[in-house]
Formats: sequence, C-alpha cells, structure tokens
Amino acid sequence: MAFVLGGGGPLGAYEVGMLKALMERGIQPDLVLGSSVGALNGAMVAADPQLEAVARLEHLWVSLRERGVFADTLFAQMGTALRSRTHLFSNAALRGLLEREFGGTRIEDLAVPYECVAASIERASEHWFTRGPLVEAVLASSAVPGLLPPVLVGGEHYLDGGLVDSVPVGRALASGATTVYVLHVGRIDHPLQAPRTPREVAVVAFEIARRHRFVHALNNPVAGVEVHVLPTGTPGSSTDLRPRYGRRGLGLVRERIERAYQASSAYLAKHEQGLEQGDEQGRER
Repeated sequence: MAFVLGGGGPLGAYEVGMLKALMERGIQPDLVLGSSVGALNGAMVAADPQLEAVARLEHLWVSLRERGVFADTLFAQMGTALRSRTHLFSNAALRGLLEREFGGTRIEDLAVPYECVAASIERASEHWFTRGPLVEAVLASSAVPGLLPPVLVGGEHYLDGGLVDSVPVGRALASGATTVYVLHVGRIDHPLQAPRTPREVAVVAFEIARRHRFVHALNNPVAGVEVHVLPTGTPGSSTDLRPRYGRRGLGLVRERIERAYQASSAYLAKHEQGLEQGDEQGRER
C-alpha cells in the first residue's frame, strides 16, 4: 500500500486532514512517496506511521507562523531578495524545524520505505532521494523556485519536486503497490478553463505543467491496482486554491485540515461500506 503526497506549499495542510482520516481507520502505508510539501508530510508518517505522529504534524502546521516559516515581513523578504537575487525567503527556519523533528535521521532508517523527488538543476531531470540524510532530501524537494534557495546535495543543486513530478502517482504504480492513496492540495480536482487575463495565462500554464503526469497516470491505470484520490472538501467554486505564502495563508491551516479530514473520512467510510456490500453479495452467490 502506497501513500502519495503531492506538492502545494501552505495548501499542504489539507494532506494532514487526509492522513488523520487514514490513520484513524488503521490504514497504514508500506511505501511513502512525497513531492515538495508532501515530502515533509510524508516524512513524518514514514518515521512513525501512527495517529500520534499525525497529531504532532498537525501541531507543527498550526505553529508554523510562530516558527517563522514563510512568515517574513515584506521588508525582510525584500532584504533577502536583494542579498540573494534569487529568492524571497531563507530556508533556515525550515531547516531548523526539520532538524528538531528528525535530527540526523537517514531515509533508510525510517520505519516505512520513503522516497521524495526533487529537480536537479545540473542534469535538468528528476531525482529521487531513497537514501541519505532525510533533512537534506526534504529541503531539496521543498525548494520552491523564487521563494526558497536551491539546495546543494552531493555536488548538485536541487529545486522543488513539483517541477518534475508534483503528484507522483506514476512512481507508486511502478512500485508494485496494489493500493494507492493520493493525498493532494486540492487544485487537481478543479477543471481548468481557457485563460482570459495575463495572470490567468501564467496560472493555467503552470497548472498544466503541474498536473500532466498525474492526469496521465490516472488515465493509464495498472491492472489490479486500486487508486483512491482523497477529497479536500473544498467546494467547486472555492477561491482557496492559491498557496498564499506568508501569515495570511498560514492562518487558514486549521480550516484546511478539518475540511480534508471530514471529506476524506466520509469518502473512506463510503468505500468501506461498498466493500462490505460487495462481500455480502459474494456470499449470497
């Protein structure tokens, strides 16, 4: 059984609610795959696949504003941008958070097999971290271009995993997993429309680039593999689709977690009911 956790910055709070719904039902992964913020959420579960770990993750998300992750003032952002010329935020606060949670943990020492993806600048290709220091791998997978600096690992510079595989369902299908649970941040379940403004041109182009591998994987199922795309609980007309880095976006964390928890709990209950009905019908035959 594989958990696939996609990218989406502060919208990753939705995945916490999904994890809570899964763990409450005793659904635990045999493999965890993460991209961008999904690499962080996935690492917590791979380290300790229990409901208690999800509670710690929820507390971490709720306290992000106080921890200083993506909470710089505009003045501080401008200062960082002027000094670096490439990004708005330092990754020092995120690194500190990860080091407090994981210390010197290596990927191969986690309780559950774990992989996360990042984009190699030098090779212009995806790279899957399957061994080595966990903190460096998560930082590399989470290095959003323009917001956070590239991360140097083993002589290569890496940027956000969402650039190459935002929701790595294809990796899960190729792994041999027979059941895949997809945890995402919500934009993939909202259909795109032709752009009408310059801003929409950029947004639509980004979303196509972000979604195409996910859409391809869903449209080319593997025989014998169940894929469950958990719902976020956001209404179709919701405007809560942009990451909104900074204090405003982080202030929506509790609401996002609860929405996804309620919607995913209902989805899983309905699926379990369907399985029970199928078993009853099979016995009757």
